[in-house]
Amino acid sequence: MSVTSENSEFAQAVNGVVEAAVPVVHNMGVRATSARRGYASSMVPVEGNGNHFGVMYAGVLFTVAEMLGGAIAVASFDGTRYYPLVKDLRITFKRPATSDVCAEATLDEDTIIRVTREADEAGKSDFTLESTVTDADGVVVAVTTGLYQLRAHGR
Repeated sequence: MSVTSENSEFAQAVNGVVEAAVPVVHNMGVRATSARRGYASSMVPVEGNGNHFGVMYAGVLFTVAEMLGGAIAVASFDGTRYYPLVKDLRITFKRPATSDVCAEATLDEDTIIRVTREADEAGKSDFTLESTVTDADGVVVAVTTGLYQLRAHGR
């Protein structure tokens, strides 16, 4: 996947924040590849992220999916007013990953509106994000369900 001109600003912003604030994720090679309102994708190379039996380490698969909550929040909510955090993330491993992987997630417009309204009124709002992690052949290697929270700054 590559960053397109349509969404490169958000993807670059996510990658800059990850590099500065969560260097271990950056060092894995996890990168946001797309981020726009209601959509985010990321990727991570298999090289350097293997385990003891030659497939991608489970923690790397977890990480490439988990970071989508922050990426989608950057692109869908006003970062000067809100910040995201992860409250829970469940992963189901489907197949071993032996190649680079990509993760994708979407957030519908009604949820974006609800979460914004609730964060304005109560200072925070929860949302669920489901992601799919696929290998270079498009085979699903993992799926996640994450519970994220959007919080208003200063509350």
